[in-house]
Amino acid sequence: MSTASDQPRRRVPAAERREELIAAAVHEFAHGGLHGTAVERIARRVGVAQPYVFSLFPTKLDLFLAALERSFETVADTFARAAADFLDGRAPAGCEDALDAMGRAYKQLLMSDRDHLMLQHQSYAACDDEVVRALVRRRYAELVDLARELSDAEPERIDDFFRHGMALNVAAA
Repeated sequence: MSTASDQPRRRVPAAERREELIAAAVHEFAHGGLHGTAVERIARRVGVAQPYVFSLFPTKLDLFLAALERSFETVADTFARAAADFLDGRAPAGCEDALDAMGRAYKQLLMSDRDHLMLQHQSYAACDDEVVRALVRRRYAELVDLARELSDAEPERIDDFFRHGMALNVAAA
């Protein structure tokens, strides 16, 4: 009779492990922040040893930055899909325009995956670190530009969209 331990373990490519570690980091950093999250927790979640994590991400900060990048990418992808759905006539009923569709999709993302909401807050809390601050500032500005590009909305409306979104983030947290 053979057992699971008799079976050879499948070697997971580094690129796949990297993706798993980033996903685990999004979750763990969302709950513990940059300084309150041990890399060991992230490693355990994926089932690897802590030294392996550091072979892919030289520092905890590098892993945190990768998690932030992933979270910003998720929001950008959410905006892009919602705008495309609006243009293709697949937006939820009652959507006035692409910006409205993006706002609704963003609310749905935050309801379905709270980690992205909490990681946003953790990223702002970690902005006393110059590298984190630069990444957050750049990626936030890119989201604003993307929303403007996808919606063709006036600057005042874009400002209101992000102000309202931030208020929703704080209320939801």
